[in-house]
Amino acid sequence: VRLAEKDRKRVFGRGFKCEAIVEPGLTERVDALLEKAALSALSISRKAGELVTGFSKVEAALRRDSVVGLIHASDAAEDGIRKLAAVVASRGETANGLQIVRLFDSTQLNLALGRSNVIHAALLAGQASENFLSRGRELEVFRSNSAIKDIDNAAGAVAQD
Repeated sequence: VRLAEKDRKRVFGRGFKCEAIVEPGLTERVDALLEKAALSALSISRKAGELVTGFSKVEAALRRDSVVGLIHASDAAEDGIRKLAAVVASRGETANGLQIVRLFDSTQLNLALGRSNVIHAALLAGQASENFLSRGRELEVFRSNSAIKDIDNAAGAVAQD
């Protein structure tokens, strides 16, 4: 998307066989829309009964339920994350089988779930949870690709100086 914004050689226009004009800020708008879609999917998973919030409830769900993903607020303390990882390990599972999401801060989680102090959450097996995980992966891939482009652009600008 950042490439489309800085398309000085008109590669996109030639590819589409028409003039392609990309407004500045497209990357930020796409990021905001992907984030909104992921948070909406998270809200739906709560309404579907496939989400447990709160450290002790998440810990209990890890011990007894079929958990497909863990959500940690980006501002969560490492101590809590480490303790939940130990519970996963005590079941003989690896973190590889469990999706870990750290895309949102606690304020965003609070608003999406209509609760306060949401730091940790567990996604229980179900279609709504899978939908959220899919949306979260899309956002994560978009952000990582945008970050790579930013690094490449910064390196190119330094090299030109």
